[in-house]
Amino acid sequence: MSKTLTRADLAEAVYRNIGLSRNESAELVETFLEEMCVSLEKGEEVKLSSFGTFSVQSKRERVGRNPKTGVEAKITPRRVLSFRPSHILKDRVDGGS
Repeated sequence: MSKTLTRADLAEAVYRNIGLSRNESAELVETFLEEMCVSLEKGEEVKLSSFGTFSVQSKRERVGRNPKTGVEAKITPRRVLSFRPSHILKDRVDGGS
């Protein structure tokens, strides 16, 4: 069974590797994630070198269909978040290192 990486895990890694206090480490992680969220809310791209790019895509209104009943329904326009991993991350995941 795979483990899920949490904010607490990230804060613990910052604490162990950088040497900040546990509270400072948790605050750093929270600040980083909040900056990402604010940028994405504004529609800006968030590009993390050697990791990937988060971006917001606009979807138009369209007609969808309930797969169970076949009834058509209007899908309203919306913005969705997408992530495109860097080739470095893809290679690491594929190579398992």
